[in-house]
Amino acid sequence: MKMKNLFFTLIFSIFGLTTLCAQTVNGTPIADIDVEYVQIVGTSKLLSNKVTINIDFGQENKIFSAKDTQIKDANGKLTVFNSMIDALNFMSKCGYEFVNAYVLTAGSQNVYHYMMKKRKE
Repeated sequence: MKMKNLFFTLIFSIFGLTTLCAQTVNGTPIADIDVEYVQIVGTSKLLSNKVTINIDFGQENKIFSAKDTQIKDANGKLTVFNSMIDALNFMSKCGYEFVNAYVLTAGSQNVYHYMMKKRKE
């Protein structure tokens, strides 16, 4: 009975990770981004503790369309992160590792930049 439970736990874990990394940026599934480096850019949401995350992997974007660089789920809904660490953990689960971070201040708003590198398999 324990072996059966372990098997189902393993299957659901793999399915959950696959579903997690099936989210897209600019129409490209995160798991299919074929670059070595990506940058997470996070800005605080107005009157909220949540952050808006944009992913830059060198993709071409439409002019005036910041939503193209945001992470979307399978239904096209924008993914909301609780913090930059939440986004960092998300990208780590999708096969990226942290390289460097810095913060720029624009007006009274902090803009966080996290450089990530794809892990070697």
